[in-house]
Amino acid sequence: MAVNGIASIGECMIELSGQSGDNWRMGFAGDTFNTLWALHALSPDRPATYVSAFGDDPFSCDQIDFFSENGIGIGGSPVIAGARPGLYAITLTGAERAFTYWRADAAARRLASDPAALAKSLENQALVYFSGITVAILDEAARKTLLTAIAAARAAGSLVAFDPNYRPRLWSSREAAQAAILEALAVADIALPTFPDEQMLFGDATPEATAERLGKLTGEVIVKNGEQPALIAANGNSQSVEAVHVATPVDTTGAGDSFNGGYLAARLAGHPPADAARRAHKVAAAVVQVRGALAPFETLRAAFDS
Repeated sequence: MAVNGIASIGECMIELSGQSGDNWRMGFAGDTFNTLWALHALSPDRPATYVSAFGDDPFSCDQIDFFSENGIGIGGSPVIAGARPGLYAITLTGAERAFTYWRADAAARRLASDPAALAKSLENQALVYFSGITVAILDEAARKTLLTAIAAARAAGSLVAFDPNYRPRLWSSREAAQAAILEALAVADIALPTFPDEQMLFGDATPEATAERLGKLTGEVIVKNGEQPALIAANGNSQSVEAVHVATPVDTTGAGDSFNGGYLAARLAGHPPADAARRAHKVAAAVVQVRGALAPFETLRAAFDS
């Protein structure tokens, strides 16, 4: 069977976003799900699968239903009796966001608890995507199971993309994060780091230093840097691609994740890296003009094709 699907692995949480006064809006989001959302919007002919683990509580059921309503399956992801999803709340100062998390016992930490089901979920995927948060929420044994499954999917023909997405509070130490992220990069074809994260974790002085370091580990590196240009290093060449400036952003949540989704959708469609980055910047610019991490599919498509 030809590889055609897109799969993203990680933790999708309950998202509470502050509105006016004491009003809050509930949704579902998380770094790898945000990327899959954009990927699915921009690659609608490819089956989309979110690979995780879920509880059997009403919120988990609503989450799975939300995926299904938007054309996203969960493959062989386990549904665990008594488990529940993680939760985070976004508070905004202008367009800049701050997060508060409740996730220590989230079901997603058991996404590698059934190795056979995990491997089955990654079969026949044109693209497998995961992040530093995916590996951070797993213990050492589960992380090994995950990377083994991803390596097998890659050997079977899947393109593997990885965003290191370093979040210090999820790690026991900086050294533990460095080791795990380097192991993850060893099974990846495309790396999508964010420069301030790499500067914090590895001490890189410039985006060029990040691209050079990661270019020794993966064939294609895209260094994101907020409103600054993205730096692409692929096939022995490097190129900067200007970001799209948004004068009055509404909410920057999910911008980098959506950039990843736009970039990967463009690469799957055959666009060269520089054009893919230009399209990805447009997608990210559209996302910061709506509240929450998930922009409507039509908004994402219009930006991608503009």
